[in-house]
Amino acid sequence: MELSPIWRRQWRTFRRNRRGLWSLYLFLVLFVLSLGAEFVANDKPILVRYQGELYMPVFNVYPETTFGGLFETEANYRDPYVSELINEDGWMLWPPVRYSYDTINYDLEVPAPAPPSADNWLGTDDQGRDVLARLIYGFRLSVLFGLILTVAASAIGIVVGAVQGYYGGWLDLAGQRFVEVWSSMPILYLIIVISSFVVPGFWTLLVIMLLFSWMTLVDLVRAEFLRARNLDYVRAAQALGVRTPVILFRHMLPNAMVATLTYLPFVLNASVIMLTSLDFIGFGLPPGSASLGELLGQGKANLHAPWLGLSAFVTLALMLSLLVFVGEAVRDAFDPRKYLAGTGETS
Repeated sequence: MELSPIWRRQWRTFRRNRRGLWSLYLFLVLFVLSLGAEFVANDKPILVRYQGELYMPVFNVYPETTFGGLFETEANYRDPYVSELINEDGWMLWPPVRYSYDTINYDLEVPAPAPPSADNWLGTDDQGRDVLARLIYGFRLSVLFGLILTVAASAIGIVVGAVQGYYGGWLDLAGQRFVEVWSSMPILYLIIVISSFVVPGFWTLLVIMLLFSWMTLVDLVRAEFLRARNLDYVRAAQALGVRTPVILFRHMLPNAMVATLTYLPFVLNASVIMLTSLDFIGFGLPPGSASLGELLGQGKANLHAPWLGLSAFVTLALMLSLLVFVGEAVRDAFDPRKYLAGTGETS
């Protein structure tokens, strides 16, 4: 589908911001790689060939007896006994990092946390788990959590803001008072209190954070709808008897989304920071989850192992910096002054 002239103009403006463009490319590359984390860091081989048959342990569970072992339990491919059985009549294709985020290295030469080595490139945490593997999985978890929260919170905020701005009157007044009271609450402390009573989990934490994250775009969308509801095309649609949902989301919303899109990278940034903060203080995801905040907490508790805190900090700083640069480029792309400056026109 061909882009409209307005979107082509904004894409050209976005591309002129080289820092934002390369930040977007780098972020997408890292995110795509993290989506295939099982093929980058895993304690199971990607592909096994045994007695002429091909097996994919990444997707399927195979008992040890499949490869000539004695037990019906899942094969442990890092076990020298199982490895020898397979290599006698086949081969294994391993990912670059032979550890998953929860794999414990029992062959460490020093007590955990162990420093970087040829086996564990960024060392291990205080439980003997590979730091690089946890960073890869933690990056994916943080971005996916942030994306889902951003989309859900933005959808709710857009609907609430659109209804307030379109109808106005007492509905707008009551909605604004509720948003003001709800947004004035100490959100982080409330999430901590709720999390202490609820069993932590990905979706549970997502719902809890969604209760307080949907207000970000309400004021912006409300202002756009308040401005647009008196325009001629809206009044014409109302006079023709067009249904209200059609007017709201087909005719008015696209205009409001121009300003709304500039906020989304920053909303994603804030969502990742909130998750990391909760994990850092122990009220986030369940223990054992691949979490950047949990690694930062381990770095604080193990100052003699600087690779823990530094690796998590660099990963988090890189992720958030890329999102900020992308957000600035998106904001410039939707700023008419930037467009006029680039074309030499005057307003």
